[in-house]
Amino acid sequence: MFFKACDGFVFEEVITLISYLNKDYFIFLMGKIVGVLSLKGGVGKTSSVISIGSCLAALGKKVLLVDCNFSAPNLGLALNVIDPKRTLHHVLERDINIHEAIYSLDRFHLIPATIFKEPKINPLKLRDHLKSIKKKYDFILLDSSPALNDETLAVMLASDELLLVTTPDHVTLGTTLKAVQNARERGFKIIGLILNKVYNKKFELGIAEIERTLDVPVLAVVPHDVEAVKSVSFFKPWAERKPKSKGIIEYNKLAHVLVGQRYKENKIKNIIKRITPARQEINREIFYTSVFS
Repeated sequence: MFFKACDGFVFEEVITLISYLNKDYFIFLMGKIVGVLSLKGGVGKTSSVISIGSCLAALGKKVLLVDCNFSAPNLGLALNVIDPKRTLHHVLERDINIHEAIYSLDRFHLIPATIFKEPKINPLKLRDHLKSIKKKYDFILLDSSPALNDETLAVMLASDELLLVTTPDHVTLGTTLKAVQNARERGFKIIGLILNKVYNKKFELGIAEIERTLDVPVLAVVPHDVEAVKSVSFFKPWAERKPKSKGIIEYNKLAHVLVGQRYKENKIKNIIKRITPARQEINREIFYTSVFS
């Protein structure tokens, strides 16, 4: 019988303990598919997918990004994969195996979508194709379409968990509320919100109002930063260009909690955080405790 030491427990004992504590751990051990959603364009959904993927990879996780915006894909464009010959479209058309559509980049793998082609596919088959590669990765992040259509539904169906990206304004909050309601009506699991492009101005909606409206915790607050736009121009992930920027630190903290680790602050910041913790810090701690403790 195979045994492996693991923090004072043998492997079989750990698995037995996990089965009693939380069934979500099994998903974590087998690989997890996280759908990243927004029903409004321009909120930074694609850049969030890339930033989270970069931060997860920096933690030693094997990560795959998948462009599931079949009508107007741009994940590959942002990563300098301009006109790929093998894409998710070809997989769904059954022209190739999904393994053939995987591109190896510096930090993670990518499955792009076809840019210069009218989609004639059934996106709802996405889940079936991802099953065959799920065990190869710690995390598979799905970049969805910014619309409530079959493409977005396909991402919901294929995901173990959903993250929503929104900005602190009434228009985006309305479309985010629609996404939340649609996901919940279908029984999909939403783990939290990424509040992106925050200017910290009085005219913006506050975290408390956003959480009260959506009944979803904010897990990351990413300030507006021109470096996010520059990174697209340079075809290089923001996390690689400016790893110490405030936005990437937020994505890094989110990545840590997704893998069950606490982000280590320097001593002074840690003391300040304990005295006056930001709302997203509290939410991340609640998430960590509920899932991993």
